[in-house]
Amino acid sequence: MKQLILFQLLCVTLGFFLPSYDAVQPIEVRALNSFKESIFEDPFLALSSWNSLDSDPCNWFGVTCSGNQITKLNISGSSIKGFIAEELFQLSALQELILHENKLIGPIPTSIGSLKFLRVLDLGKNQLSGPIPSEIRNLVSIVQINLQSNGLTGKLPLELQNLQNLQELRLDRNKLHGIIPGFCNSSSLKVADFSYNFFIGTIPKCLEHLPRINFRGNCMNSNNTKQRTHKKCGGTQPETAQIAGKSRLHPTEQDNYKIHHSKPPVWLLVVEVMTGVSITSLFLIALLTFVLRCKSKPSVLNLLKRSTNNKHDMSIHIDSNMLKGVTRYNRQELEIACEDFSNIIGSSSDSLVYKGIIKGGPEIAVISLCIKEEHWTGYIELYYQKEVADLARLNHENTGKLLGYCIDSNPFTRMLVFEYASNGTLYEHLHYEEGCNLSWSRRMKIIIGVAKGLKYLHTEIEPPFTISELNSNAVYLTEDFSPKLVDFESWKTIVTRSENNSRSISHEGDICVLPSSFEDRHLDIQGNIYAFGVLLLEIVSGRPSFCKDKGCLVDWAKDYIEKQEEMGSVVDPSLKYFKNEDLKVICEVVSLCIHLRPRDHISMKDLCAMLDDKIDTSSSSCSLAWAELMLSP
Repeated sequence: MKQLILFQLLCVTLGFFLPSYDAVQPIEVRALNSFKESIFEDPFLALSSWNSLDSDPCNWFGVTCSGNQITKLNISGSSIKGFIAEELFQLSALQELILHENKLIGPIPTSIGSLKFLRVLDLGKNQLSGPIPSEIRNLVSIVQINLQSNGLTGKLPLELQNLQNLQELRLDRNKLHGIIPGFCNSSSLKVADFSYNFFIGTIPKCLEHLPRINFRGNCMNSNNTKQRTHKKCGGTQPETAQIAGKSRLHPTEQDNYKIHHSKPPVWLLVVEVMTGVSITSLFLIALLTFVLRCKSKPSVLNLLKRSTNNKHDMSIHIDSNMLKGVTRYNRQELEIACEDFSNIIGSSSDSLVYKGIIKGGPEIAVISLCIKEEHWTGYIELYYQKEVADLARLNHENTGKLLGYCIDSNPFTRMLVFEYASNGTLYEHLHYEEGCNLSWSRRMKIIIGVAKGLKYLHTEIEPPFTISELNSNAVYLTEDFSPKLVDFESWKTIVTRSENNSRSISHEGDICVLPSSFEDRHLDIQGNIYAFGVLLLEIVSGRPSFCKDKGCLVDWAKDYIEKQEEMGSVVDPSLKYFKNEDLKVICEVVSLCIHLRPRDHISMKDLCAMLDDKIDTSSSSCSLAWAELMLSP
């Protein structure tokens, strides 16, 4: 009897220490953590509650559980930017996956077909690319698919028409082409939108019950639905495309195409055979060449798959078009240009900056990322390439010009190549040379140039671009003191994969905590505008944005910029002359920038107009130029 009691007590005691069988499986926790790992921008901190040390994700934002399984993931409208990790589809019990209206890039992983119980798939309004994977046919329980407003390409998988439970399909506003399957096997389909793609052919009879507006903006042979112009369709006649695609149609759709075949002549068959043999031979030669090259020199993809022991390394598709049109330099030619990498013009714990001259080309500034190969994962490589593509699209007289990049594996190298600005940084002129080269008129020209550069980045390109750390070190000056905004710091987000720190502006290791009213500021554009206000104060005062002895520049200047009679106290003492009208405008703009609230809608376009209209930087301002000349040492 005593033994039985002891056994029961032991069971009860162990019950307190054994893990609960209701806990979410570790594989699902890892899947969510992998998804978070693949997100490199989270401006609204949607994933901030996703704590990898918390083994129960059922309380995480957007996660819904039933029993001990995750059944729903809903992170919509959060502006998260990154890739969809393949591991996400290890959530085998998932019934709803809603990532609507974010900034997700890259392809839809083929592993999506493993979600047998998925009923709702909503990836609409993102920036996804590549084809719709044919593995989507395995979503046997799917009821709703929304892939609208992405950049998806390729033809529709014919397997889509075999999804028996599909009721809603939204594919509008992509770059899909080919014919539209008939969906005759999907009697449940009630809502479908194929508009604004590049589909050809005619509307299948099985879909004629849908509104004609759901087929507009394509390249179809339809007289009662507005289609793209012949030029926008690439000059391909819809009828020709129909003939080419007929052999792949389901038998129930063949009544949509009235094509009369005639027996081809013998000479045409001979030509076709000879052409086929030639094409096959060329293909085999190309394939053999490709294999030999791969053996002789490791590719980027091989590099990503090589370090299999690193738990962060994951095999991910790299978009071959991402760096299309961007010049790729090899390490050897940059080494020669930069005098064996001996001409160092800048350094930090994370990077080295070299000056060089490309043979027969311009002077260059080369930033080399200091990171060990074993720490460079597949995701980081994708982030790096995305950053290169982002920088390469910038084209304005007041933004630094990215000339190219370097990806080498022996030795491991990742570099960015910029056009060199011969006068160094604005920080050097303000603080190392005591502003002796920066007269008032030059400072005004620099301010307006920076404003125009930011206006271009924020309002004139799509999607907008922001400077990661906007300060005087991010402003480079040309020979005539024209400013160039260079985002050398942006690559740090590639390495850290951390969220943007919207609560601080850092400068050489010193952190200036912003007022509490800015703690909820999430948008990078608003952060740039605030930093622009700080930069204006730095330019007119000659003081650094943060000083250990005097604290934050903003706190010091507030007492002066709000009182007109004391504004002059803000001006750099080394300046012998300044224009009071200009100073009033500067203080007004600074006040707008540093008192920004999330509900306000002040933009760089507004600020740039204020500065450009009220500050005269023309060479015709003779009195100012004469005064500066007479008072200069």
